[in-house]
Amino acid sequence: MKEYLKEIRKVARVLNITNDREKLFKMIVKSAVETMSAKGACLFLATDEQKGRYAAVAMTGISQDYLHDAAGRMGPHMKILKKDGFTYYRDARKDDRTLDKESMAKEGIASILIVPVLVNDEMIGALALYTARIRPFTETEIEFFSLLAEQGGLAIAKAERIANLRNAIRIFLGLASSITGSTDIKMILQTLTQDVAQALRVKAASIRLLDENHTTLRLAASYGLSEKYLNKGPVSAEKSIAQALQGKPVVVKDAATDAGVQYRQEKNEEGIVTILSVPIKSRDEVIGVLRLYSANTRVFSEGEIQFVMALAYMGGVAIQNMTLCEMLKDDVKDLRENSWIFKSWF
Repeated sequence: MKEYLKEIRKVARVLNITNDREKLFKMIVKSAVETMSAKGACLFLATDEQKGRYAAVAMTGISQDYLHDAAGRMGPHMKILKKDGFTYYRDARKDDRTLDKESMAKEGIASILIVPVLVNDEMIGALALYTARIRPFTETEIEFFSLLAEQGGLAIAKAERIANLRNAIRIFLGLASSITGSTDIKMILQTLTQDVAQALRVKAASIRLLDENHTTLRLAASYGLSEKYLNKGPVSAEKSIAQALQGKPVVVKDAATDAGVQYRQEKNEEGIVTILSVPIKSRDEVIGVLRLYSANTRVFSEGEIQFVMALAYMGGVAIQNMTLCEMLKDDVKDLRENSWIFKSWF
């Protein structure tokens, strides 16, 4: 037990002092093999979870040929992990649940233990341990192995936080530069929708602004939405939008079933599930909404909502600047047209 705690502390220390997640991944698989006297270990991360595709990002004691086959067949293992929390194959070469028995025998693998790698309670990969002889695993060993996998998840989460922070700074700097250096409001808003959709990894985003009567929202910019969906018809101040127009962010968890959502069938056909709507303000007046569309059920964190609110505020500043510029142009025009009045004074 002391040896297990020592290894966990060692990995945790490295996690605290480095942003090099690849280094930490290698340390995790090495620690697992050495501490648990195994043949090898591998850390798999999802490249496309919906299609069951995974890649080996760190490994030791296992050949590349076997890992190539194993990565392509992780899907069934992941389904078991979601159900049971871990997977144990006492004799993987004879277990009905395994698909690559021939390659396992060739590799000299007997028992396999697999535990999930989680980020914010979402399973994004797995840590697998391979032994050369058939052997059971105690609860303490499984707990230790799970803690190692947890360190991998923490490393990924830390790297994502750093990447998200850098990306947010890039987006804000780019938007600020555009606002101060460009009068092309359509380009500014179009860039905003694309940046926010990509930053939060959602399907699409749109900006709609209230018309003169404050009853209909007209499309100003969009990203990731089909022409068919965009041309579905006029968008009124539906329930979720009405709440956003009161100055509050609103999340529709399931657009297909929410009674207050307009064009539910069209949203379902477009593949839209969760919608986040935040207000766009010019000075103290709400003039429109910025909406994010997720293709999956999505829980937006408080930080993510604040980030979108901040971008919406920047969009409002851009619109306000454009309005002031147009007013200034009109004032200059009036001044030139009435220049004779001033000349008559001299």
